[in-house]
Order: sequence, then C-alpha cells, then structure tokens
Amino acid sequence: MTKERPILWSFRRCPYAMRARLAIKSSGIEVELREILLREKPDAFLAASKTATVPVLVQSDGQVIEESLDIMFWALQSSGDPENWLSGWQEDEAGTTAFLKQLDGPFKSDLDRYKYATRYTDDNADAQQLAETHRRSAVVFLEQLNTRLQQQSYLNGTAAGLIDYAVLPFIRQFRIADISWFDEQNWPALHEWLQRFLQSKRFENIMEKYTPWREGNTLVIF
Repeated sequence: MTKERPILWSFRRCPYAMRARLAIKSSGIEVELREILLREKPDAFLAASKTATVPVLVQSDGQVIEESLDIMFWALQSSGDPENWLSGWQEDEAGTTAFLKQLDGPFKSDLDRYKYATRYTDDNADAQQLAETHRRSAVVFLEQLNTRLQQQSYLNGTAAGLIDYAVLPFIRQFRIADISWFDEQNWPALHEWLQRFLQSKRFENIMEKYTPWREGNTLVIF
C-alpha cells in the first residue's frame, strides 16, 4: 500500500507559508500542495485548521501542524536535515530561539503596521504617522541583521540555515512596502544577502504559481 503524502495547505505570497515551503524543499520530503485563496477558504481547509490560517500541514497519520516554524522543524528533523539548516540552532538554541521570538513578535508587529497602516486607522494622516513610527522601530532590527551579515555571509554562519530562511520572506515583504526607500538604505550586507535569495533557483521554485485547490483537481506534488 502506498503511503499517503502529507498535505500542505499554502498561500503563495504568505511569508509564513513561504518559509514552510522553503524547509520542505530543503528536506526533500514530498507533500501534496494545496494552494488556497484567503478570501475563498475551502471547507476541507477549514476542517483541518483551527486557526484558519496558512500554512497548515496535515501529516500522513492525520496529525496537524499549524505553526510555520513547527512545520520547518518537522521537515528538517524528519528528513535528517540534509542541508544542515539546524546547525546554528544546535550550537546556540537559546540565541536562535530569542532571534525567532524577536522576528515573529516585535519585528512582525512593526512590519504589519508599516506595510498595512491603513488597516489600523481610518485617518490618512494617522496612518502615515503610524507607518513612519513602525518603520523606524523595524530599522533597529534590520540594522542588527546588516551588522551580523557584515561579519559572516549568512545569519546562520558560513552557510544559510534555519534563521536565514525563517526571516528572508519577511525582509522581502518589508522591502516591497517601499522598494526605493529600502534599496537606498546603507545596508550593503543585508541587500546582498536578500538579493542572493531573491535571485536563487530555490526562491523561484517555491514561488511557482498553482491553481487554487478544488476537490477532484489533479494532485500537485511539491
């Protein structure tokens, strides 16, 4: 009997889903990819996810993983971590955990209020001020990344690892909010690190477009 592949519910542009797909690609584990539209969530997805947010991984035994970082760890640990992404975490678990908490906490909050300021206020002047305030706050984190990358090629060290791929989709999203402004900042190491990723074959592979999933559609093996 053929073992069923895990199912990954995903949305192409979601940074959380992007980092889950990145880790799955690194792991070599094949999953059934189910692309959804956030405005048209299928009933099967809602049945699988308590939070109704992507990414969601449904394992072959039916167990569900709903946090992107947990999916990354699942993929890397289940596969034996073929590209050694977990090396930095294994060497400094406390430091890596603190970094990821800062990324998914204060920095992500700043990113949301910078990029989507009008979601938090109906007043245009207030929205502009909110965006500027949170951009200044986020810059502190970005400058820390640039400083670290001036000392080594990747945040993980000499090769890219877990924290590089966990943060990359969010730095990409931050840049998209105002590309000209971002590219003008004096962050040479950060710019080089980001562009290396954006121009990579792996980024191209995980950003392939798929038709939104419908019951009965041809399986998408990722």
